[in-house]
Amino acid sequence: MEIDKEVFKKMFPNLAREMETGVCKITITSVRLDVEEGEKAASKKFDGYNPDVIDFIRRCDTMEQAEEIIAYLEKRGEISTSYASSLRKQLREKGIRSFGPKKEEAYYLKQAGYG
Repeated sequence: MEIDKEVFKKMFPNLAREMETGVCKITITSVRLDVEEGEKAASKKFDGYNPDVIDFIRRCDTMEQAEEIIAYLEKRGEISTSYASSLRKQLREKGIRSFGPKKEEAYYLKQAGYG
């Protein structure tokens, strides 16, 4: 399929910029024909990792967002009422960044060496 360069830029401005500047390129070190095997190999670092309440709080921008996360996980029974209370206390007294620096978009990909 052939497409005009200017049309491509209008349709996919970010992709066009990445292709032109070379920023955000991912090096391909191997090719696997079996998709499942390739996915297993690509995600070994966080294989079996399940984010916890702190991971979710670290993605929040505001205290209100963090409170929503705590309330949701408490309601679902994924965290205890006493743990939720201690998280709320820390949030009130020390602020949202007391849980750690903000986890930006694509955090796990970057940590795994893909971003």
